[in-house]
Amino acid sequence: MTTLKVCVGSSCHLKGSYDVIEAFKEVLKKYDVEDVVDLQASFCLGFCANGVAVKAEGFDEPAVQKLREDCLFIHNVNKDNAEELFAKEVYPLLGL
Repeated sequence: MTTLKVCVGSSCHLKGSYDVIEAFKEVLKKYDVEDVVDLQASFCLGFCANGVAVKAEGFDEPAVQKLREDCLFIHNVNKDNAEELFAKEVYPLLGL
């Protein structure tokens, strides 16, 4: 299962991380991937200067080979660009 971890540390909280979580809930439902993507809140991901940070992990092997990493970090996420970033960065790696 792929996991999306939205940072809710102090800096990201002030930049709207809870709005991002709500936006992702809607996106996951819209794309009908609630059963394959687990949405979680996470304490600081270490990218405080880069806006709300999201860490995506738990991809299958082909996606990991494409990324050349075992996870993907997305920066400057907000409620207005959450769907666009999900569609562009995460959805293609789900292998659906």
